[in-house]
Formats: sequence, structure tokens, C-alpha cells
Amino acid sequence: MRTATIRFLDYWLGVPACAVLTLLRRVINMAGGERTHTVAPRRILFLKFIEQGATVLAQDAIARATRAVGRDNVFFCVFENNRAILDVIGTVPAANIISIRDKALTTFVIDFLKAAMAVRRHRIDAVIDMEFFSRASAIFSFLTGAAIRVGLHRFTGELPYRGNLMTHRIQYLPQLHISEQYSALLEAAFHDPIDEPLLKVPLEQIRSTSPKAAPAFAPTADELQRMRARLGVHTGPIVILNPNASDLLPLRKWQTARFGEVATRVLETHAGSLIVLTGAPSEREAADALCRSLSSPRVISVAGQTTLRELLTLYTLADVMVTNDSGPGHFASLTPVHAIVLFGPETPRLFGPLAPATTVVWKELACSPCVSVFNHRLSPCRNNVCMQSITVDEVMAAVDGALALRPRHRA
Repeated sequence: MRTATIRFLDYWLGVPACAVLTLLRRVINMAGGERTHTVAPRRILFLKFIEQGATVLAQDAIARATRAVGRDNVFFCVFENNRAILDVIGTVPAANIISIRDKALTTFVIDFLKAAMAVRRHRIDAVIDMEFFSRASAIFSFLTGAAIRVGLHRFTGELPYRGNLMTHRIQYLPQLHISEQYSALLEAAFHDPIDEPLLKVPLEQIRSTSPKAAPAFAPTADELQRMRARLGVHTGPIVILNPNASDLLPLRKWQTARFGEVATRVLETHAGSLIVLTGAPSEREAADALCRSLSSPRVISVAGQTTLRELLTLYTLADVMVTNDSGPGHFASLTPVHAIVLFGPETPRLFGPLAPATTVVWKELACSPCVSVFNHRLSPCRNNVCMQSITVDEVMAAVDGALALRPRHRA
């Protein structure tokens, strides 16, 4: 389904559904059917339907859950189109990944209900809702019947309404990096829900016990050999350009023409360099057009022509990648490539990649970030000056600086 369709359904169907289920929960509580759960969870399900990049940022929380209940007792529910990153990272057993088809409304509803029933069959007693104020995820959490349901709650704030379906209600903190917010959600599952708003523990306690690095992607020798053959002969650095962002947030796009200028300057200033254009299948036509316009044998496009494993293998061989704020910026954290990530309508303070080999370019306009939890990530902006203000010179300076450091990083 298109992003606009998902938002439409989440509001017009989600709001009344959350209200009805909240009333149902109140009736159940009055009858003594739902009691405060104070026992530590034994089986934990993470709920993150969309955005594979966010799944990378959730690895701290997943690692904490694995230490607490064991890897075989950690589960993950995700839209089918976003499952690939979980299969590649492997921190959640493949058999424990529950996927929901999201291309058509009919199959979505069927899989949505089947997934909730699957949670019951697995006897999962804790659901960690990592979708920020999504009604669909709140409804799903309630339908699973899990004794512990952890999620964000608006309390007295003017945040999106999604009823009162969680047993453990967490205060949203806009100053926390998203990876820390995910870890706080997980930590709350082990605390008494009566003490609101959660989580009343020192933040340093969460930071000190969480691993800071995402798991490293390790391609096989055969995968490396095939990718080298695909790239062909070159004597200089490999620079990846990811010129587009998904339709989830088109405001994050830097102009394609400027990516073309960066490619031209890299070819001119770095002898033997190879430019590789990447992108999703929907972006293949635009990437191919850019490739043709550059008219160089040292520019190739693989947009829409790689699996996620192949893409990460490419990152492993590459030296630098330039990308908009999107999934690839986080995928790069799994590999040695130096990522240069261009931020605009969102803030890197909350959504920035965690890898040390990352350079963020952000103009920080007075109106940024205009995309946030507070507006359900739906900005009124129609003129992304925040992205237009990023110059080719700035990006090239970041590319040159990263390439100057590559011999040391490679060693």
C-alpha cells in the first residue's frame, strides 16, 4: 500500500478502533479480567512494521532482550517488504520473524489478524511497540493478548490519539536518540507499570548496559568475488551515490542534478575512481537516466538490481557512500563504508546513524525538524530549502575528507 493510504487508514479507521478497544479494555478491567503484571517477561516480541533503517537502530534493544530471555525467546513482527534487514542481520531467529503482507488491503487485514493469533500461539507475554503513536500497532498489541504491552502514551500531551491499550505506558522524550528510546521501551517491560509515566530509571543505566555498535555484516568469499566481477576493473576508490529517498518522506531528497555534479567532480579529482549508483526498484529509471547523462565507463547503476545482501556486499567493498537520510545510511553501519548522510526535515540528533565512520551534513534551519512524532511525520512543507541549501562543495569536502582517511580505516 502507498504511504498516503496507510496514513489514511491509520487515522480514519485507527482512531475509532482504538476508542472502541479502549472502552472494551475498561469493561474487561472492571470485570477483573486484566490484572497488573509484575512478573518479568519470558518471551518478547518487537513490533516495527516499517522502515528497515529503524530496525538497525533497534539492535541495542534486541541485544538487551536477548541477554534477558535468550535469543530463542525473542520475536519480531514486521511488514513483509521490510523483513530483509532482519534476515541479513540474524539477531532474531528466522523462525521467530512474523511478517505481514502490506501491498494490498485484503491481504494486510488477513495477515494482521493471523499474526496476532501467531503471537498467542507462541505464548509471547511481552510486546514492545516501537511504532511511534501508530494506531495499527497499538491495536495489534492489544489483539495479541500479551500480558505486558509496552508503548508510548501521550498522557496530557497534544500527541496523536491511539487510545489506552498498553499496560506499560511510556513518556515520549523528544531529546532521546531513537535507539535509546527503543532501549527504554524494552527496559520498561521489566518494571512495575503502576509507576507512571515510565520509565523512572537513570538514563545512564540504559546507556551503560547497551552495546553501541550494530552487528557487522560478513559477506562470504563467493559474494565478494561476484560483486568484484560485477564492478569491473578500476584502480581508484569506489564511491556510492544513493540519489533518492522513498515516497515515505520525499522532503528528504537532495536534487538528482547535484548528485550528478558530485559524481563528475569525483571522477575528475580521484584518478581511477568508480561511481556506483544505487536505489530501490522504483528508483531504477531515474538512476539509469543519471548514469546515461554522466556518460562515463566509470559510472554504473545497480539501482533495483540487487538484493539487500548484495547491496551490503557492495558497501563492504566501497570506500564512501553519499545518501539522503534513509535506510542505506543505517545499513552502512553494518559495514566498513564511510557514509555521508544528508539530513533536512528530520534531525540527526534523534535519527542519525550510529557508526563512527559517518559524516552528517545538516543545515539545521529554524524550521527543522518539521517531520516528527508530534505531527505524525506529515509535514506541511512543500519547499525543502533544508535540502536545497546543502551545496555540492560541502558534500565534496566530506567525500574528500573521508577518502583521505580510508587507508587508515582499511588497515
